Amino acid sequence: MSIQLKKGALELCVLSILHKEATYGYVIYQQLAKIMSISESTIYPVLRRLVKQGYVETYLKPSSFGPARKYFTLSSKGLGHYHVLRREWKEFKTQIDILIGSD
Repeated sequence: MSIQLKKGALELCVLSILHKEATYGYVIYQQLAKIMSISESTIYPVLRRLVKQGYVETYLKPSSFGPARKYFTLSSKGLGHYHVLRREWKEFKTQIDILIGSD
């Protein structure tokens, strides 16, 4: 998958993961790495931006394997943004499928 396609879909993918459950950055990376080739360092700037925009909130959760982990969760604003992006993605995908056809 090209870098440009990944960049466009990354925010929606991160929000989709957080829509299912609150989790920490490395788990988000692991889930994304299953479907696309990305580096772990790609995720944290996206998460910081989403927090700054108010779409994602953070909290610390104690860990039995070391220091507390920073968990990320969708805010109510983020949930609305997720639904908008998801609808836009579906519309975009439909239009592209019409343009390129199906095999």
